[in-house]
Amino acid sequence: MESRTNPITPAGYRALKARYDHLLGKERPEIVEIVSWAAGNGDRSENGDYIYGRKKMREIDRELKHLARRMKSARVLDPADQPDKSRVFFGATVELADEDDARKTISIVGDDEQDASAGRIGWSSPLARTLRGAAVGDIRTVRLPGGTKEWEVIAVQYPD
Repeated sequence: MESRTNPITPAGYRALKARYDHLLGKERPEIVEIVSWAAGNGDRSENGDYIYGRKKMREIDRELKHLARRMKSARVLDPADQPDKSRVFFGATVELADEDDARKTISIVGDDEQDASAGRIGWSSPLARTLRGAAVGDIRTVRLPGGTKEWEVIAVQYPD
């Protein structure tokens, strides 16, 4: 289903792995213990602990499967290794200005680590796709669901 590679920063991959390890090593065993205890209480059809536990275990198993797929397709790219640091590519931190000179700073990261409220924009988002390859001074028009908006690239940085 997901045969494309999934670019991700080293920190993003560590976060995915930590979530996977936490679910597998802590949360799932706790739920298994609750379900086992509840199953020993008799009638399972009206046993809330058993029913809730089984539901929670299915949710955890579904998330574990999703995380395993994402980690398997992940391609860890260190932004510090970017050869052309003058243009916007994966891992860049970009300062932008719109038509009203309102400034915004974003970092282009993997889709699994995006968080717009923290300024981390996913690699395949409309804004990131539009900014790919841009240099300082370039003006790019972004097509968003609410209409189009022009952004000028003010600065491009990569971590050391």
